[in-house]
This record gives sequence, C-alpha cells and structure tokens, in this order.
Amino acid sequence: MPDTADHDGHGTEDVLDGPVHDDPPRPPRTSFHRRRDFIAVALIVVAVVAGWALIGTTSDFAATSSQTASDNVETPEAPSTLPPSFGEAWRAPSDATPIPVAVGPTVVTGNGREVIGRDPLTGKERWRYARDIPLCTVGEGFNDAVALFRKPSNALSSNDPYKQGNCSEVTSLDATTGERDHQRNGDAEKDTQLLSGGSHLTTTGKRLINTWRNDLVQTMEYGAVPDIANPDKQPRVGCTYGSIAVTQGRIGVIERCPSASDATVTGDDRLTVYNPDGKENESDTPIVFFSNTVGGSRAQIIAMNENYTAIALPDPSRIQVYDSEGKRIGEYPISVPESDFANDPARGVVSVTKSNEAVFWFTGTRTIGLTSTDFRPLWTVENTLGPGVIFAGYLLLPVKDAYLVTDPVTGARVAQTAVNRDEYNGPVQMSTLGPMVLEQRGSTLVALR
Repeated sequence: MPDTADHDGHGTEDVLDGPVHDDPPRPPRTSFHRRRDFIAVALIVVAVVAGWALIGTTSDFAATSSQTASDNVETPEAPSTLPPSFGEAWRAPSDATPIPVAVGPTVVTGNGREVIGRDPLTGKERWRYARDIPLCTVGEGFNDAVALFRKPSNALSSNDPYKQGNCSEVTSLDATTGERDHQRNGDAEKDTQLLSGGSHLTTTGKRLINTWRNDLVQTMEYGAVPDIANPDKQPRVGCTYGSIAVTQGRIGVIERCPSASDATVTGDDRLTVYNPDGKENESDTPIVFFSNTVGGSRAQIIAMNENYTAIALPDPSRIQVYDSEGKRIGEYPISVPESDFANDPARGVVSVTKSNEAVFWFTGTRTIGLTSTDFRPLWTVENTLGPGVIFAGYLLLPVKDAYLVTDPVTGARVAQTAVNRDEYNGPVQMSTLGPMVLEQRGSTLVALR
C-alpha cells in the first residue's frame, strides 16, 4: 500500500481500502430498551408474586401444619410374661380413633383437627400433622397411619346427599416420622371407620363404601356414588348398610334393600361379598362374588377370611357361616340376648379382635370366641366390656374394674387383675404395643403398663 505524507511530512499507512463510514449501525431495540416495557415486566412480576402469595395462603399446603420426627426409633419388645398388675402410664384425648391405633413404633391419636404420633411408653409427642378442616377418623393401613379429613365445600349439585360435605380427604402418614406419604380425595361418609384388608383400605358407611389401594388410588365405590353418571353400574340402588367387614381380596356387607328382587323376602337382610378391585377405570362397577338373602333381619357381619364369612342373627340368636361362593355351610346357636341386636354396630363395624387361633366377638354384653378357620363358636364369657386383646399369650378381657386373664382357645379363666377406669364403664376397645396395653374409652386413649 502506498505511503502518503501529512502536512508535517510524517508518513502514515491508510488502513482502509475504501470509503470511511461513520459509527457502525446500532442493533434493533429490544422490548427491554423502552421504559414502558420495564414497567410492564415489573407489573407482571408483582402479579406473579401476588398470585403465589394467594395460593400459599389458601392452598392445602398453607392450611397444613406438619412437624416430623427422626426415623431412628425402635419398636419396644412385647413381654413374654404377664406383669403382676396394670397401672395407667398416660392418657390423651383421641375422639377420632374408634379403636387404638398402634403402628410400627408409634401410638397414634386423633383429636379435633390434628393427628399426633406418640411414644408408646410415655405418650410424649413425636410428630404432629394438622389441617384447617375437621378430622373425621384415624386408622391404620399399609403400615401407615391414615387420616380422613372433612371438606365441607365441594362442587356437587345442590340435591346431592353429600353436598354438605363428607370425609373426602384421605392422607397416609409414615408411622415413624409423620411424613406425608400420599394424599387423595374420596367420598367417605361423616360417621365412618377405616378397615384394613391387607392390600386395600375401606371406609364404612350407611349408603356408600369407598376402597383404596396402598397409594390411595380409589379402586372401588359401592352404593350411592355421589354425582353418579350411570346408576346401572351398581347392582342395587336405594340400599342401606348395617355392617361391613373386610379381609384380603374381599369386602362383605349386610344390605337392606327396597328393590323388587328383595320384595318377595319381606324383611330379610342380604349378605353381599364383592371384590375390592374393579376393572381398569371402572371403580364404580363392583365385581360381586355372591349376594344372598339370609333368612332374617337385624343381621351383623362378624368375621371374614379368604374362605368363609360369618354373620350373626337374632330370633333365635345364631351364627351362620357361608363359603366363598355364598353357600351356607353351618349354623350354630349362641346365647346372646335379643337386645344386643337392637341396633346396628357403631360406624357399621362389629367389635372384634383376632389371634392366630381364634376370633373374639363382643356382642354388647358378652364376648364369644370363634375358631379362626371356619368361625365355629368355642366359648362365651358374659358381662364383658369389649372383645379383649392378646397379651403375653393370653386374652385380656375387659370387665368392670379389671381384666380377666383368659385362655384364648378354651375361654378358661387364668387370673383376674384390677384396672382403675375412674368410673368409666362403657365399651372398651383394646390394642397393644410392646409392653403397653392400650384402651380406647370413649373419646380418650389410655395406656397401661
């Protein structure tokens, strides 16, 4: 490239081989280069933050209080021998547990709007789970504590019987830590109880029965399904349910139906046994194993296993046993007063506990032992307060101010030990955890040792 000279005579090199331009052109403006665009973005951010704040204050998350615990907890060992006496160790309000709930290393109580996991030896709180809606009931399922809460608002039509609210929120909680495992919605009735059938959990009701699998996905609805689109999927409509029982793979219910099919057997109750699982996406279409009228009224379903179902009937008082296909294979007379059949059991659940050898049924005035295989009656003990519980190899039967220590197979009395119940003489539901005997006395849970 040629050299040139300026007016001072210095030589310079021309680095441009062409015309010299002014400053290079600016890039096109983006939306963030205008003041009004920055203002618009700021308004969007404010709206998003406000939206999250509204969700945070009105959502289930904000309406939930959860205090969890460490999983470094051991389950206390059960004793091999009976203690010389039983004294109260602690008590707690628990109006949401029809029976004591002992899961893993924890005793679980439910009261008001909260579920509490407690140390079985001291009653001290380990974990707590609470909602801003009423607690319906607490039970055990899949080795978790399971809580049902009532949601009074819903989108059902005004003429739906569940419009005023039902126990529609079901939550499973790790029994050791209190951490929430699963939460779903259902349609359980207000006065309900949770029944564990191994792989399924079922709610009781006078007109509707709900069933869930272990992830709380609903597998079956039986009865008056809310907002039902096709009522023909249910085998009978307009029925009410007197009592309900469950076992692995089966649900049994005593039905009272006004349908034409039952009109020829005036006043007869119906025993129906059905599958807790429906077909895929057909949880409102029951698969019924059998459904038979039982030749009497005021029946109660008292026990089930995979092969047999036992019901009790008055006038005369007797137990009937049906096989898995609905054939009646046995009928046994029992000494139970007519007054014990006057009302259906509370929440539709007969008061029963079990051992490997026997089933123990509390009729309301006495306890009857049945074989665990085919439910033949073994013995009767009168003037009891509940079905009792197995502890250190014996059946502890609650009676007024005492336990009768009983052989579970023969019913023979081994001993009697005093229990101070502070003038409480109502029904007593029992369970155990380690060395603790648990009594549900009305709305109070009492732990004895």
